[in-house]
Amino acid sequence: MKFRLDTEEQEILDAFERDELEPAPNRAEEIERAVVAARNSLNKTRRVNLRLSERDFYLAHIRALEEGLPYQTLLASVIHKYLTGRLVDAPTARAGSPLDERP
Repeated sequence: MKFRLDTEEQEILDAFERDELEPAPNRAEEIERAVVAARNSLNKTRRVNLRLSERDFYLAHIRALEEGLPYQTLLASVIHKYLTGRLVDAPTARAGSPLDERP
């Protein structure tokens, strides 16, 4: 499975491949924090019913197909990113995509 990296992720990967990264001074704490965060992110304990306009529902399906994942996963990811402050406005050009057509 091939993942798309954003600019920051690509810079980190490039630095890693050039052997330019050094361990964090508080490595054990950072690892524990990452483990806890990973466990918490995988906790799916609540079901949610959403009402979407037909157009938004259709666009979610299209975007999910483009990303290669189920639309429920896409919507959960968007909500999670919004709530954690990681969802940012970044217009992307997708030639020929129905997502480019604005009402």
